[in-house]
Amino acid sequence: MSPPTSAMPVQKRCRIVVTGGPGGGKTTAADLFRRELGERIVVVPEAATLLFAGGFPRCKEADAERFAQAAIHHVQKNLEDVQSARYPGRVLLCDRGTLDGAAYWPGAPDDYFRHMGTTFDAELARYDAVVFFETAAAGDISIEGGNPVRNESQEEARALDRTLRELWSRHPRFTLVPHSASFLAKLTFGLAAIRAVVDGHFR
Repeated sequence: MSPPTSAMPVQKRCRIVVTGGPGGGKTTAADLFRRELGERIVVVPEAATLLFAGGFPRCKEADAERFAQAAIHHVQKNLEDVQSARYPGRVLLCDRGTLDGAAYWPGAPDDYFRHMGTTFDAELARYDAVVFFETAAAGDISIEGGNPVRNESQEEARALDRTLRELWSRHPRFTLVPHSASFLAKLTFGLAAIRAVVDGHFR
């Protein structure tokens, strides 16, 4: 007979968000880390890219942008929760998180949380750690070419990076991966940061 539920070992959750301004290398880092650790890692793709690449309209009008960010928030949240339910014993590596929408929202972050029916603290608590890849635009390096649905200018990328960093840096386990003239050096640093979180979490 199987032991009662209370006697079953509890699997330790590990949900890491990899975020930062546009063109920071976060998606590349997440994919490389998954290839390195194989089945121990589940990458949750960026909801915005999935939606925009699938034909969801990308608009500049404030009202339309609010609807778009609401859709992204709910898709991101449900993608994470689906993968968490499917793979409870694996590390979830999230390409962006639900807090990112506050930086893209056409208004104050508090307005974003009110519209989403949540709070800043609740969204921050969804993740066990944050690894933040600073945008290449911080070093005046072009962010074009990495993502076909990206449409931010260099200045917009820097502004988004600053806002995102201000939001996410309040997480108690926040790691900054700063811009580097060497993308390889930046990736090496970022992958080591992710690995440190995973190793520390399951130690």
